[in-house]
Amino acid sequence: MSCCSEQTGDAAAVASPATGEGPQRFDTPEALAAYVERLRAGHDEGLLTVLVSGGTCGLAAGAREVFDALRDQFAEQDLAGRAVLKLTGCHGFCAQEVLVVVRRGGRETLYCHVKPKDVAELVAAGVAAEGPLERLLYRPPEDSQVRVAEKGQVPFYAKQQRRLLMNNNRIDPLNFDDYLLQGGYLALAKALETEPEELIGWIKQSGLRGRGGAGFPTGIKWELTRRNVESAFDGQEEDGHCYVVCNADEGDPGAFMDRSILEGNPHALIEGMAIGAWAVSGDTSAACRGYVYVRNEYPLAIEHLQTALAQARAANLLGEDILGSGFSFDIRIVRGAGAFVCGEETALIESIEDRVGEPRIKPPFPVARGLWGMPTTLNNVKSWASAVMVVDRGPEYFASVGTESSKGTMVFSLVGKVANTGLIEVPMGMTLGEIIEGIGGGTQSGKPIKAVQTGGPSGGCIPATMLDIGVDYESLTKAGTIMGSGGMIVMDETTCMVDTAKYFVHVGMEESCGKCAPCRDGLQHMHHLLDEITEGRGRAEDIDLLERIGKHIRELSFCGLGKTAPNPVLSTIRYFREEYEAHIEKKQCPAGVCKALVVYRIDAEKCNGCHLCFKRCPVDAIRGEVKGPHEINEVECIKCGMCYEACKFDAVRII
Repeated sequence: MSCCSEQTGDAAAVASPATGEGPQRFDTPEALAAYVERLRAGHDEGLLTVLVSGGTCGLAAGAREVFDALRDQFAEQDLAGRAVLKLTGCHGFCAQEVLVVVRRGGRETLYCHVKPKDVAELVAAGVAAEGPLERLLYRPPEDSQVRVAEKGQVPFYAKQQRRLLMNNNRIDPLNFDDYLLQGGYLALAKALETEPEELIGWIKQSGLRGRGGAGFPTGIKWELTRRNVESAFDGQEEDGHCYVVCNADEGDPGAFMDRSILEGNPHALIEGMAIGAWAVSGDTSAACRGYVYVRNEYPLAIEHLQTALAQARAANLLGEDILGSGFSFDIRIVRGAGAFVCGEETALIESIEDRVGEPRIKPPFPVARGLWGMPTTLNNVKSWASAVMVVDRGPEYFASVGTESSKGTMVFSLVGKVANTGLIEVPMGMTLGEIIEGIGGGTQSGKPIKAVQTGGPSGGCIPATMLDIGVDYESLTKAGTIMGSGGMIVMDETTCMVDTAKYFVHVGMEESCGKCAPCRDGLQHMHHLLDEITEGRGRAEDIDLLERIGKHIRELSFCGLGKTAPNPVLSTIRYFREEYEAHIEKKQCPAGVCKALVVYRIDAEKCNGCHLCFKRCPVDAIRGEVKGPHEINEVECIKCGMCYEACKFDAVRII
């Protein structure tokens, strides 16, 4: 839990050829603004641009090979000067990777499932000519004959509002000029010419709340930190230190929102942290320093962040006397060892200080005594990046979408048994049904939605009957779950809610730091009871006992992670109590997941003797001749479910 290592981010700065001027150093805000204007003046919006989705998911699907093949084709077709090729961050539609977008003027054509063997035809038909290449266009699952060329008309994208993720599919994250072309660091220049109190006022006015957990108002956090900085260092002859810290320790299963921003738009994080540093320490005697705590399992994110830090330093946007303002600020990377508890702010601080990642007693809160005992502002990746939007576009723009108490947009990783898995950004208040059906396309299997789990292991499960609730902090809390950092897992009727609760409790149990007994021992006891229930040894009183233990853990645990760890159990009992009762009283798992409670049988009237289940059975537990009825030897059956998956005639039943 305490293992971490510091990185200085001293990778070589990557020069950009957009202006032909080489790497730039900006000594004043005016110099930066003039350079951005020259970039824009030299940029041809009508130039054909080919964008390859190059996040971790895209690279895993072969994006690098597709990019290399496109580069070779560009050379063969002599497209230099007539077209631009970029390897960008994640475009979000992970279910369709590798994604290639061809932008011609204001039109974007989306190609899906692109492979290197498709590239020559794609360039010939969809790039060099007017195209498009029909067979690689998006195909809606409900109509195999339809093809959608325009990216904005694909339902996955059409119903989103991609503000924070906007640049992920526009820029090469290693190309500094690409970020500047989008107005990068102009918000920082604007902030440095603004009084810190006014700057904090903008953040408060925007309604921005923390995007990593409980949703604490970001402006209030900055304001409290500044007050403590002023109090701690007022009148001191020597500078003291305060800190701004980014929590990029994204530990929720299935969550990859922060990783995608770090991979695709790392300068947004850097700019946001620099703005926050000026807000909490500007015009004081405190020297502000920054840390990004990122898990070591994110090598691409770390690589891109290191490059971006080096570029920002070379351009005088980090370091001493930023833009000639007299303000100095720099950022270091700390790699975390992947302990889930280090997502809790005080445990994260302990880990940066090279101690065991255990939560501290609060109060004092980090805004008063945080990193090395100094005032510290700690926010999530999405929160820091959102601050850039607030300063650049104004608080009114940020607050123009969302609900009364939950402003702006929220980024979710939409995963599980949903057709369109991926990274999405929607206005706060959009209903779960609109997200799952409208953007996610329903379940991949076509079976009814059973539940949605939000907030990771600390969240809860919401039944399909409540898909009309809006996704905002208050509504989710009222429903027994949390927003968390943005994980959203869709489940269909083949999901066992008792087994799901057991899985998340196991995650909490394994990741508990063990500092307090309610979390350490309570989760172990809950997991034991859930194990007994799924194995067919549950007792009627176990359900009430689980509720009592969960409430005690929630009330008595030391930190926020312990207090929310029982949510998966409490929410599934609240909404799916009948499943717990079926496991205990009937010794049945309605979803057919818990092996100890499952029996597979073949309906002789439906079985046509296709012999497919016979061939798929790994232990030869199925008897029967071709074209004759089959049966399963229940003694030999290992309940793997292969026969159930193989049968195309619904003859294999789970009882």
